Amino acid sequence: MKVTLSDTARRFIALFEEETEATAHDCLVFDDRVVFLVAAGDMATAIGPGGRTVQSVERQLGRTVELVEDADTPEAFVASALAPAAVRHVTLSRQNDTVAYVEVAEADRGVAIGASGKTIDTARELARRHYDIDDIQLT
Repeated sequence: MKVTLSDTARRFIALFEEETEATAHDCLVFDDRVVFLVAAGDMATAIGPGGRTVQSVERQLGRTVELVEDADTPEAFVASALAPAAVRHVTLSRQNDTVAYVEVAEADRGVAIGASGKTIDTARELARRHYDIDDIQLT
């Protein structure tokens, strides 16, 4: 699936990649935060020692930066997008719409949803953009 980036998102990705030396596949820009989809295997590089690299990006952007690691399968992608929640299993249902049903440990349900639904909303948007998944439901 082809992802269309805004000029702002492209600028943010360029800054992110220059600062971290990690590859970003996507960028979601919100008023108070920016979410980067980081190439699989680049997460440690993006974060940097003690989080210093990502903190530098936050200072330069003037926003909170959140990182999601890319994955090879839709199921692994959804689990990654809901991290650090403990995802037990992801099942895709492809009937009229594609829905990812996610089994999450009860203790991590709030983590998967996030404050005001930010985590699951971000996961839904990224899953839609990269895997044509219409919705993510917690079970």
